[in-house]
Amino acid sequence: MSSSSTVPEHGYYGRHIFFCLNERTNGEDSCSHHNAQQGFARCKARVKEAGLAGPGKVRVNKAGCLDRCAGGPVAVVYPDAVWYTFVDEEDIDEIVDSHLRDGQVVERLLLPPDVGR
Repeated sequence: MSSSSTVPEHGYYGRHIFFCLNERTNGEDSCSHHNAQQGFARCKARVKEAGLAGPGKVRVNKAGCLDRCAGGPVAVVYPDAVWYTFVDEEDIDEIVDSHLRDGQVVERLLLPPDVGR
């Protein structure tokens, strides 16, 4: 995908990344217990700094439960349907630089397909 500001033929944004920010209060584990908000904020800032935000480019969104808590924190990139888990700012930076900017999936951060709630 080009980094131009033109709107893609099939949608307003080229890619969306959704961060689960759900917080369970019943004692169950959830993404919010694993610094998901910090990952979201870092991604949003990095996407903006890199000039990747806006129509035809990337949108960083908050999400409620994505039902994959066991791998948390989690984020998913669409339309690619690529699920990530992350630990720190360096992981977020790699997702932004490699996947959101360059279109290359970060294999080492992929959430295994069998991980659910």
